[in-house]
Amino acid sequence: MTAPALPFSKLRQARGLVFLSGEMPFADDGRIPEGIAAQTALVLRRIGATLATVGLGLDDVVQVAVHLVDGADFAAFNAEYRQHFRDPLPVRTTVVAGLLAPGARLEVTITAAQPDWRARR
Repeated sequence: MTAPALPFSKLRQARGLVFLSGEMPFADDGRIPEGIAAQTALVLRRIGATLATVGLGLDDVVQVAVHLVDGADFAAFNAEYRQHFRDPLPVRTTVVAGLLAPGARLEVTITAAQPDWRARR
């Protein structure tokens, strides 16, 4: 049985920007790894893979919105997050959102800029 399609797009492009829907830490087999560092690494790898489908990568990310289940995860999240982005860092909003999918400790949404548009800023 195939899971029903959810009513949103995973990726949209508009006027030189690429918008990704929120990414949660589900591995290909549907499992969620333990701990905020492992979940953060998985989410950012998945975001990178999605961006690669349109010729972009994490270096093209200009904005990040993060929803954490537990504020106590903030420091460990930041430590892992910093390993995936270089300067200039994307702008970011981080909120403690409470409950997400069972076992998920975060959800991340990004906006990326296509290189020819970034050069115009």
